[in-house]
Amino acid sequence: IPPPPLQKFLQSLLGIIRILQILFGAGLWITIAANKYEGSIHFVLFVAVLFWLLTLALFFVTLLDKQDLVPVLGGHRWLGTNLAHDVAAASLYLPAIGIMINKTDRNSYCNLDQYKLYCLYKVYLTAAVFSCLCCLAYLLSVIYGACRKCRGEQSVI
Repeated sequence: IPPPPLQKFLQSLLGIIRILQILFGAGLWITIAANKYEGSIHFVLFVAVLFWLLTLALFFVTLLDKQDLVPVLGGHRWLGTNLAHDVAAASLYLPAIGIMINKTDRNSYCNLDQYKLYCLYKVYLTAAVFSCLCCLAYLLSVIYGACRKCRGEQSVI
């Protein structure tokens, strides 16, 4: 007996990668939103929240096997839709990584034991790590989707 679509997706490589994307994305935007932020950090927060929400939507539509109900982007175009989403996410996470690394580097002076004032160094470092993990997860799903697309497959699992 073949597994139901729900179980099949959760056990697939893309299902596991999507869960990691959701977890890493949530870790990133919660880390930023729970602390003071300004300037270019707004872009990082925008990217994190936007792709967290879009990934949640893709995850649940695929999990419930309802991609045929999505107008224009669903059905036989679902693999291409997922691939385009993942390429856009990976592309926008790259500058987010750069912003977070720059902010971390600019605040590295307060990483000393003698520095007693409030410092965002550890917050920025944590956000930089989450940004990298997010980008890596989206790059993995780009490779996975591109391989499936090149083989002429139309489903994501």
